[in-house]
Amino acid sequence: MTIDWWTLGFQTVNVGILIWLLSHFFWKPVAAMIAERKAAVQKLTDEATAAKAKTDEVLAEVEKTRAGFVTEREAILAAAQKEAETARAASLVQAKSDADALQAAAQTAIDKAKTEQERAWADRSSDLAVTIAERLAARLDGAAVEACFLGWLVEELRKLPKADREVAGGDATKLEATTATKIAGPARKDIVASISKALGGAPQISFKTDPALIAGIELRGDHLIVASSWRADLATIAASLKAAPTA
Repeated sequence: MTIDWWTLGFQTVNVGILIWLLSHFFWKPVAAMIAERKAAVQKLTDEATAAKAKTDEVLAEVEKTRAGFVTEREAILAAAQKEAETARAASLVQAKSDADALQAAAQTAIDKAKTEQERAWADRSSDLAVTIAERLAARLDGAAVEACFLGWLVEELRKLPKADREVAGGDATKLEATTATKIAGPARKDIVASISKALGGAPQISFKTDPALIAGIELRGDHLIVASSWRADLATIAASLKAAPTA
């Protein structure tokens, strides 16, 4: 086999020229385009990475904010629950206090009503007792009763201090003797004598009739009041009955 060196040389030159042409007009632009595309892809990659990092940062901040919201929500709920429990406890205390106050007021009203009722019955009983005593006194022997009351009046006069008896028994002293019934002349003299003897003097005694006394005698002066009568005794008894504590 014979090699045609001229043909081989021309082909070699042609290949070299082709390679130069491809390198100058094809591979360099293509390489530049590839490099540019690679740079663009790298830029997009870097931007995507930066965007992802920023997104991750935003997501982290959102998660942090959300966690803060959850914590704040729990704190608000806990505070609200505590406040509700406190208000409930205060309401229970107030309700118990109001109930106790109402119960105390009701008990006070019941006790007051009971006391008033007992007092009313006591007053009725005392009034009835006085009425019965008045009716019984009206049936007694008038002379004997008047003598008893006069004796009791004399005893009260003798119990007065000496200075008071001297003033009441002076000759110029005017006294008024009130009786339940009209006293006749001899009986008046006995009453005047008894009073004068008890006072140790001779006062001027006038007489007055008052059926409300029921029985007995009352002696009055400017500085002297001595009562010995059924009316006075019944008034004292009624006052004692009404003042007595109820069971």
